Amino acid sequence: MASQTPATMTFVLGGARSGKSLYAERMVTAYPAPWTYIATAQSFDGEMAERILQHQLRRVPGWVTVNAPVDLAEALRAVPAGQPILVDCLTLWLTNVITAEHDVSVAGDELMAALELMSGPCVVVSNEVGLGIVPGNALARAFRDHSGRLHQRVAAMADRVVLMVAGLPMVVK
Repeated sequence: MASQTPATMTFVLGGARSGKSLYAERMVTAYPAPWTYIATAQSFDGEMAERILQHQLRRVPGWVTVNAPVDLAEALRAVPAGQPILVDCLTLWLTNVITAEHDVSVAGDELMAALELMSGPCVVVSNEVGLGIVPGNALARAFRDHSGRLHQRVAAMADRVVLMVAGLPMVVK
């Protein structure tokens, strides 16, 4: 897969193991290093720790990793002006915000405000969770609904939206 230069902001969506992160990393590394990788995952068990490690080992030298499981807007604002950014991923961040019992609307507004201020290329990754069945419990339905609303806001702001399907990028916008 050839690297593509992202627009000011590119939103990459897809299902689990669809190739989102690798595609996004290749987009960002089309720019000169250093690149900022804002990671939202948290390791609560060995399996998740292994997933995080595999993501880290795959990265080429030149990445500066910032862990921002909840304070994503603050992490975005702290990146030097013009530096290419990868945010991976919004659904993990949203899970962290919800489980920390933060106000999802306020956190979403803060995130959108921070994204509006980006002066360099920014690629945002998220899981598309709205294509399945209606979840069987209230928390899962609320998560799906919050995720869908957040995705709509980010997609509206993005210059480019890419849906990953089986490792193939499908440009939506």
